[in-house]
Amino acid sequence: MIDCDEELDLSGLSCPLPTLRASKALAGMASGQVLHVIATDPGTARDLPAFIKNSGNELLEFREEAGRFYYLLRKG
Repeated sequence: MIDCDEELDLSGLSCPLPTLRASKALAGMASGQVLHVIATDPGTARDLPAFIKNSGNELLEFREEAGRFYYLLRKG
């Protein structure tokens, strides 16, 4: 398992708020640090990976369990 430096629970928020909050959290982190994001909006499965790809950060892991979406993001 990958160690996380921060966790961000965005349950209950609708797009674009999860992506915006994840972006803000990553901006405050040092390069190489890992952010664990939890979301309930199915739109994040499309929006968050697209944001990560275009922002120079890295999507380390994505999984869905029982209507919750889990992401591990590494600051680029």
